[in-house]
Amino acid sequence: MSSVCPFARGASADGGCAMKHEENHSQQQAKCDDNVDTKNSGTASIDVGCPMKHEGDYNKHQADCDDKADTKSNDSAVVSPKCPFGYDSHTFKLGPLSCMICQALLYQSSKCLPCAHKFCKACISRFKDCPLCGADIEKIEPDTDLQVTVDRFINGHARIKRVNADGQEVDGQKNVIYGDVSMERGAFLVQQAMRAFRAQNIESAKSRLSLCAADIREQLQTSDNTSELCSQLGAVLGMLGDCCRAMGDTGSAVTCYEESVEFLSKLPAEDLELVHTLSVSLNKIGDLRYYDGDLKSAKTYYTQSLNVRRNAVKEHPNVSSQVVDVAISLAKVADVDRNLGSEDVAVDGFEEAIECLESLKLDSNEAGLEQRRRSVLDFLHSQLADKHTPVSDSSV
Repeated sequence: MSSVCPFARGASADGGCAMKHEENHSQQQAKCDDNVDTKNSGTASIDVGCPMKHEGDYNKHQADCDDKADTKSNDSAVVSPKCPFGYDSHTFKLGPLSCMICQALLYQSSKCLPCAHKFCKACISRFKDCPLCGADIEKIEPDTDLQVTVDRFINGHARIKRVNADGQEVDGQKNVIYGDVSMERGAFLVQQAMRAFRAQNIESAKSRLSLCAADIREQLQTSDNTSELCSQLGAVLGMLGDCCRAMGDTGSAVTCYEESVEFLSKLPAEDLELVHTLSVSLNKIGDLRYYDGDLKSAKTYYTQSLNVRRNAVKEHPNVSSQVVDVAISLAKVADVDRNLGSEDVAVDGFEEAIECLESLKLDSNEAGLEQRRRSVLDFLHSQLADKHTPVSDSSV
């Protein structure tokens, strides 16, 4: 699914934005979520890049926000967020807790022998010599003490110190309460998962996303902001589905995507990011059904995605990217129709998609979208030229 930041609109418990969208994230993902690729092997497909590929300028944003003071307007004042273990952005660097291969927090910390350099187990297992010093790896053994430190860091990350505004004192000191701001931790975990996924450390990415999902589920039980939490959980579950799919666990992937759809379907259709994320999740279920040979089920999901995108175009007729999304969904449905033996219906679908794209007029500042439009258009023309080329290898 689209890796729209699941916390783009998230607010912390004190009302401040705990994790604003990483810079340029949506724009970057829009370019890769519905990328059209024609494979040189003779099999054309609508393909997409890694759903957690881009992090934007998150690190810069996090450095700006980690220690930013915020003041509540009601019953308490909030001071700079501090990890209770002292691991904040100014006093502690993540280097000792990070893997130099995937650039994410260590997962299943492992030590190379004899050089003793430390990496994630999945990362270092690909090497025969240490990527840091070049020494031959004679043995790899777990470093449980270091992993305990990493886990303690995650558990303590993004805790915030709240001081009662009424100045109440206990034993001569103001009453201080430490509360877990799971939203901040969630943004951090998603960032780490994105890095790990990009480096093909799928187990690490899945672990971080699972922690994030658990945090959000816990908040859903007590928070009134269910709409925001549902959007975040829907996006995280979609990413978890991508992890399961990358690991070959199709059943778990479908379960995650279906749950993602369940949460995202509860949200208002006015939000185009959520609409796109919902439609991509539906398409991914369709893809898995397609390659499992269940074409009728695949068409059901592709059609649901198409309907979501058609409705988005009706609500936002001037958003060009939505028109391209509709064209891609039309191609998917048409491909299934072709494989079910309804060639005339399939041709009608491909032609309707072509008409959508040919009638789309883009401004000069939409060069990226124009390139994407032309790529999809070329692909659709190839489908009409070749009546036996499947199109459903996609994540859009």
